[in-house]
Order: sequence, then structure tokens, then C-alpha cells
Amino acid sequence: MRTLNTSQKKAHFLGAKIRSLRKQNKMTLDDLAYRCHQINGKIAPSVPYLSLIENGKRNPSEALLDLLSDLFGKERDWFRDDSSTPQPTTSDSLSYPEDRLVLEPRELFKKELLGRAIPELLALSGISGRQFSHAMIRSYQEEQYNKFPDLERAADEVGGKKFPLSVDDILGLCKKHDLKIDWFDRPPFMTRNDAGHEIKTLFRSFYDTPHKVYLNKQLEDQPERIKYELGLHLAHKVLHNGDGVISSHAAGGELGGSTRPSTHQLKTVSQEDILIAWRDFECSFFAGALLCPRQPFRRFMVRNGYNPLAAKKVGLTISVVMRRMGMISSYDHWHYFDLYPPGFIRAAYRGNRIPLPWGSMRSGIAPVCSQWRLFQQLSEKGFNKPKSQISLLKHGEIRQLYACVSVRTKDAAGNPHVVTVGVDLVPMIHSQGYDYKDIISQVDDACGISGESILPEDLRNTIRTTAGIANFSWIIDALENPCVVICPRIDQCPRETQCQGVKKLEPKRVSWIDDVKEEILQK
Repeated sequence: MRTLNTSQKKAHFLGAKIRSLRKQNKMTLDDLAYRCHQINGKIAPSVPYLSLIENGKRNPSEALLDLLSDLFGKERDWFRDDSSTPQPTTSDSLSYPEDRLVLEPRELFKKELLGRAIPELLALSGISGRQFSHAMIRSYQEEQYNKFPDLERAADEVGGKKFPLSVDDILGLCKKHDLKIDWFDRPPFMTRNDAGHEIKTLFRSFYDTPHKVYLNKQLEDQPERIKYELGLHLAHKVLHNGDGVISSHAAGGELGGSTRPSTHQLKTVSQEDILIAWRDFECSFFAGALLCPRQPFRRFMVRNGYNPLAAKKVGLTISVVMRRMGMISSYDHWHYFDLYPPGFIRAAYRGNRIPLPWGSMRSGIAPVCSQWRLFQQLSEKGFNKPKSQISLLKHGEIRQLYACVSVRTKDAAGNPHVVTVGVDLVPMIHSQGYDYKDIISQVDDACGISGESILPEDLRNTIRTTAGIANFSWIIDALENPCVVICPRIDQCPRETQCQGVKKLEPKRVSWIDDVKEEILQK
């Protein structure tokens, strides 16, 4: 057996360190090569050369070692030190607030009882069956971290992982699957959304079983939207053989998707509501995977620092790119919101269970916290200018640290809305070996009683380093803005002066009955 000399042993040890760091940050060799190229294209290694380094068959130059040191936030001597080894960290030990109901006692949560109780509960609360169905689907997405490999594979088989796809490309795929396209012309019209507010609506498209799709000519100058519409209906043809059990599609303010024009919006849940909502989800996911296949889209986003405005380069809408970012990234802890005036969240995905701002999905509820970036941006006039923010969410004793980027844009009907994508910073910070609890405390102290502040340079450097490794350029941009304290409920605002200038109230007892009971027991 061949023995290794000292130089070869050092090369193997160094390569093992680099490989461990790469895997710890869930990077592929392609990812690492692209990141090196972004920092310094002149000395960036190729993928095969990186593989040789990791396997101890090549020694990196001093310049390349400096590049890797900058990328991973390590001193160069750390790579050469035989005594130090990478310490893998996981987020398994992190505890997050869980708003999950324990279904006990079991006698009360039998399928038969739930089947009777849920429709009655929805009728009493005013929540439609469609809204309830989408809430269930959202929970399923969050449980699976929005990863659905079967749908990804189906989209890859249809599109061949080609990226980007043109309108002609998708028309060709429709023809291949015996899907015929016809056009109608219907301009936008005024209607009412789920909350009862008037909103401009555009009837975009609908499926006519067994194999015809109708598209609105109003979309002819919006090729990025035509591609998504065709992707949705192609998904229905491929996944469900075009049986017609799917929503028609309209732009404009209906929560969780569009109902079919011939059906009434019910206040109770029906099996049809659930099936259509599920079909809508499957087809939407398929369309996103078709337009943004995992591997080529991930390489594209790495090259562009996960900037959502890169959507323009490949003829996609910002919302499609934002939704796909979290699905193809090696980082799991994402969230996404789509907000319509006057402040209603139409679509949401909540990685790590970030609380939905209370009152943002129904009318007649107390106003939401005005410090959330997406609510501020909703009232602004400019479009397509991303705004990024670091946020410290405080809810009682719970403190969480987030970063997001928001873009104010228009839907197909011309309605302004805000799409936001963000990440939970805690697992990212923890994975690099930092004490995330201490960092959150420092952020809290920096924000102080005013509720916002530019973070001290040492904190910014820590977050900048972790964001740089993940290649999320908008987090680095956010560090130039004040970190802001936010809350999920305006009536529990943690600021000394509440967001709307209301004097902070002392917390109330749960019930006067508890006061009486306590008095009796003391006597």
C-alpha cells in the first residue's frame, strides 16, 4: 500500500477541510466554482480542478486560498492548520415557536367528527371552503419545505430542463401534448375581491376539456405571463389528462386563486373546493418548475446573487422567480408573501413558521404592524425598485431575525401589489458556528426603545459574512438600512410608542374569572 508523504498528507487534509466547508454550506462543486468566479474570475478554479483539490491531488495557490478565506470567512492559516477541523453544525437544536394544535383527546378528532365540525366552523367564521383549502395546502408546503420531487421530475420530462424557455418553445410543447390554443378578447373590468373591495380584474385564461386552452389577447404584449399561463394549462393536461377540474385564471385580488366563473363562492367547504385548490397548487408548482428547472435555474440565480430582478433577463415575472428561489436553493428557511391593497396577503409560504401579520387575510380586523417592509411599500409609488430590510420580530418572549427583499410591481390587470421573499437568518448564522442567541440580543439592544437602528459594524460583518457565503446579495444591501423591530399583532406592539402612536397598554388578565378564583383560594 502506497504511503503518503508529508506534503501529500497536508494536501489531503486541506482538501478535506474545503470539501467539509462546502457541504456544510450545502454547496455543489458548481456552486463553489461560480462563487469563486464572482469574487475573482481571473483565479477562480474550474469544477474539475476544485474536485482535484478536495481529493488532495492538487494544492491550491496562495491566491486561491485567500479567495476561499474571503468566501468562507476563515483566516487563511485555518486552512493550513492541521490541528483544526471543521465543526459541522446543524439547525436541529434550534427551537421555533410552533402553532400546531395537538389533536388530543383523540375521541374529539376522529375523521367523522372533523368532517362535520369543519364546515360548521367555516360557516360561522366567514372563511370560504377555498380559503380553508389553501390554508391546508400551505401547511403541507411548509411541512415539506416546498420540495416536491415528483412534480419536478414531471416538469423536467416535459421541458427537457431547457432554460430559459420562449413562448414558441412552450407553444411547441403544447402542440406535442395535443393541447390546442385559442384566443378571446376581454379587457379588464371592475369586480370585488374576497374582502369586498373593488379591484380591476383581468380574466386571463381557462381550460376547456379535453384539450383546448383559451387565452386573453390582452396578454399578447406580456410574454412572461403567457408562458406562465401556458405552463399552468400544460400541467393540467400532463398531470390530469385535461379533465377540466381546475380553476379558471384571473388577475386581481381573489385570495388563494381564482374560482371558475360558473360556480358560486361558498361559505362552506366542499370536496370540489379541496380538489380544485389542490389541482391549482400542483399545476402552479409544475409551471414554475417547467419555466425554472432546478439545476440550470440554480446556476443562473447563483450567478445573479439571488436577485429577483434577474427575472427580466430570462423573460419571467418577478413573482415566479421569487417563488422558485426558495425551492431550488440549498437553504431551506424561506418565506414568500404576495400583498394586495389595502393590505391583504393573497398568497403566502412561511418557512420556519414566520407568523402571518394578524389581520392581513381578512377585512374588519385591527390594522397590521406598519413596520413590515411589504406594508410600507404597498403605499409607495415607484415600481420595480427592490427594498431590503433586516427585521427583528418580537412576540412576547419570542425573538426571531429575518431578512427580506420586496418589490412593488403590477399584475396582469395593472393592479399594484408587493411581492416579498425572505429568509430566517438564525439557521444561517448558527450554521457558521456563531452564537445566534447572543447575536439576537445584540440586535435587540441596538434597536433599543426606538425600535430601529443601523446595526453596529461587528454585527453587520457577522451577517455580511454569512449572507456572502449563501450568496444572497440583497441581505448585504439590507445591512445599509436600519434594522427594524416588527410584530405579528399591532395590539401587542413591543415598541415603547406603538406603531400608530397608541399609548402602550399593560397586558390584561386572561379572564376576570381567574381573578375571582385566585381571590377565593387566597381566603
